[in-house]
Amino acid sequence: MKTDTPARFSGTQLEFIAASEVASRAIPPLWPLASSVAVNPFLGQTDQTLTQVSGLLGRVAGTHVTMPNDWYLTRIGDGTITDMDLTEALTLAPAGAPASIEALKAAAAAPDEVPQPLPTVAHLAQGVSGIDWPGLIEDRIGNWAAGYFDTGQALWQVTSGRDAFESWQIFASRDLTPEIAGLTGFAATVAALPGRSRSALSLACDALGLAPDACATYFHQLLLGQGGWSQVARQRLWQAELKGQTDPITTDMLTIRLIWEQALLAQYAPQIGARWSEVCAAHASPSEPTAAQVAAGVLQDAAERAAQRTLAGVLSAPAQDTPQERPALQAAFCIDVRSEVFRRALESLDPSIQTIGFAGFFGLTPAHRDFASDVDEARLPVLLNPGLHSTATSSDNADADQSARLRARAERAWGRFKLAAVSSFAFVEATGPVYVGKLLRDALRRPSGSGDVDFQPHFSDDFALSDRVAAAATILRAMSLTDNFAPLVLLVGHGASVVNNPHASALHCGACGGYKGDVNARLLAGMLNDADLRTGLEEQGITIPADTVFVGALHDTTTDAVSLYDADTGISAPKTVVEQAKGWLAKAAKVARTERALRLPRADGEATITNRSVDWAETRPEWALAGCNAFIAAPRKRTRGKALGGRAFLHDYDWTGDDGFGVLELILTAPVVVASWISLQYYGSVVAPDMFGAGNKLLHNVTGGIGVVEGNGGNLRVGLPWQSVHDGENFAHDPLRLSICVEAPAEAVSDILARHSEVRALFDNRWLHLFLLDGNGQIAQRYAGDLEWSEFGDQSGLAAQVVAA
Repeated sequence: MKTDTPARFSGTQLEFIAASEVASRAIPPLWPLASSVAVNPFLGQTDQTLTQVSGLLGRVAGTHVTMPNDWYLTRIGDGTITDMDLTEALTLAPAGAPASIEALKAAAAAPDEVPQPLPTVAHLAQGVSGIDWPGLIEDRIGNWAAGYFDTGQALWQVTSGRDAFESWQIFASRDLTPEIAGLTGFAATVAALPGRSRSALSLACDALGLAPDACATYFHQLLLGQGGWSQVARQRLWQAELKGQTDPITTDMLTIRLIWEQALLAQYAPQIGARWSEVCAAHASPSEPTAAQVAAGVLQDAAERAAQRTLAGVLSAPAQDTPQERPALQAAFCIDVRSEVFRRALESLDPSIQTIGFAGFFGLTPAHRDFASDVDEARLPVLLNPGLHSTATSSDNADADQSARLRARAERAWGRFKLAAVSSFAFVEATGPVYVGKLLRDALRRPSGSGDVDFQPHFSDDFALSDRVAAAATILRAMSLTDNFAPLVLLVGHGASVVNNPHASALHCGACGGYKGDVNARLLAGMLNDADLRTGLEEQGITIPADTVFVGALHDTTTDAVSLYDADTGISAPKTVVEQAKGWLAKAAKVARTERALRLPRADGEATITNRSVDWAETRPEWALAGCNAFIAAPRKRTRGKALGGRAFLHDYDWTGDDGFGVLELILTAPVVVASWISLQYYGSVVAPDMFGAGNKLLHNVTGGIGVVEGNGGNLRVGLPWQSVHDGENFAHDPLRLSICVEAPAEAVSDILARHSEVRALFDNRWLHLFLLDGNGQIAQRYAGDLEWSEFGDQSGLAAQVVAA
């Protein structure tokens, strides 16, 4: 890999390079389809408010970051947003906001303002030449990037082993498409460039007449214009930085786009030079929101206050009775909003059942190698590095593992052959009839019977007993599960079973890195059933009864079926206890499917839900996390039985047992941040689907095994497909920033925020809303910013309304 040293550059050139690094972090990372996770599309702007970002993205992308005016106007008209909501939102409005409720309502009734982005050189050249230079650039970069970033789908990879800029330089110097379109000498210009991206970047900035203070938003604009390709590069930088390393790949991507600008300006300077100078001057000035953007931000805040009132009313209603004696069954689920529906259904069956909410990776950070696999799967949040190793291969199945690996490699080679450009048509012509059986099975909704063998995962030998004891104690305390253990404790990970869905991993567990949560659940169950580990836990003050058995499980969120891994080694739960649990789980699944069927289009009762998972024509097998709007960290007794509608992340937390508030700090800095990524990805996919959404599933083609494009090329699409947020007539997700509700002392929360500036910024700039619950589980205080708190208000009337309803 070629690198540049700082000594090679002048002061101005170093400023250009520094600006490129800043711009790299202004865009979010994109994980590949095999392990995709939700990402906050505004990750690089959390130090600004939504209104400020409206001005920024209006300038660089011409996109809205709030809903159309009539969305707010409808909610004002039907009483969802009240005058009180509007008044409260106006009290915190920035300068330039409407002066009264009447003026704010008038703004909601006005036609939508269409933001006009500053033009790039490519857009200016298009205007004078009539040639679609932006479209051509998108096509040619996409054509190269699909091969360069390929993860195994292509029959060959573009310039394997080269860094991104060097690879593109080879590609572009041999690509005659730009010259055929009219860009004279482009291939020769590229071939003559320095082989180092930072040197080429500096030369391009000089040729474009850029001043360093014009680079921030201009560089941001060029990277955003590359869609998912620049975000894939950002993800590689993210992974490198997690390891304490770096990667110049985002600068490479920026430089590639700058060179196109340089070449176009050289050709069209006489026609566009003066206008380009004006654009550069505009980029050098601060981006400011328009009056319409300010008003839209106030309306968005009012809509969120309306939802918070509704949430407060639900939390004020009486809770369901909780087990007073030893529970008959405890089941720990992921905090995922889909678990809320199932947990409520399960607890409704018997008062002796207790459920627990905890992040679905169950506090374990394994790089897991599955049976017959060559891939280490990072089954942990992407905020962390793997700290453990696990595998499903043991001495007993090593020979079978080797044989299966050989078969898997042959299948991968065959798969690459049938997808390759040189063979795909011949493949369909010659072998199409072979696939008739599979198509018929899928069409008739019958599983193919793959015959996959299940092997129990286990940790590698380097995970010492003392370390396992310490980890188990930390995990149990974080779960608020340190006493009163049930005879059977289920650790329930989750995943989805779907077919013909490139975004399948996005339906799995985000806390497990986009994989299913079964491995982590089974690993923890195996740890906690170990007699030596339990002896060590007793020395830590945690005594697990001899008759308590932990069992790993998997909740299929598409069908609501729960599978128990009760045949794992070390599990000896009485058959009657296990069978009773299976009966409860089956009944709860039916209740949960009935509730979910009310939201899913074309779902004719709960019996039709299961079929959606094997229907290869179904674009909406489930709603995933659509509708999420709250995160609650409190004892389960505060929310048990309350109709949260599958819209709340539920994390069990009892501050009275959290000495030093270490668990609270972990919740606010990890699960809350992950939940914010999920919430804001849904938000961005709704308010700005062209920029932050993946488009129409019906037009998707998988590219490079890493993402999708719409049609046959161009930019990689990011975010959620339209069918994941819209049912064809209405939105399935209301774009509302997440409300975080925590039962803990204000002083403890403020202290944590004061020590974690990045988390504090999420609340100070209102990308998240923060509330404190009192001892009755009611919202008592609102975070006002700058480590200050205000009273939430009297909720007694709300509680009465909810009870009456």
